[in-house]
Amino acid sequence: MKRMPERLSLRTARQFEREVQPFLTSDRPQVVFDLSQVRHLDAAGVDMLLRCMTQAMKRDGDLKLAALSDHALTILELTRTDRLFEVYETSTDAVRSFTYFLPNAMRAFPINPAAPPSAGGALEPRAA
Repeated sequence: MKRMPERLSLRTARQFEREVQPFLTSDRPQVVFDLSQVRHLDAAGVDMLLRCMTQAMKRDGDLKLAALSDHALTILELTRTDRLFEVYETSTDAVRSFTYFLPNAMRAFPINPAAPPSAGGALEPRAA
């Protein structure tokens, strides 16, 4: 899990992307970005999120977003990129969602077999 900076503009987005490269270029990366502190997100920040997700997916991994601030959620909705990410209310929920892909012996905690995998705290789509 990586907490994103308060401002995600061109300069800070580039710096953040460099910091997370080791996580994204590992084998089958499972990355969670916590956006709870984000107060400014511009086009460069959105592009960086998309590039990070693409890098993770190229290595059979995934990138999930968690704890979106109101500003971050609004920007992602306006750019319609919110649909491309799995978004969770908390970082814990996002991290736990990765365990659905691990073999039963590898799971760190029991999972209710009656609950569908998407019930792990994902935000419901907002009505327009």
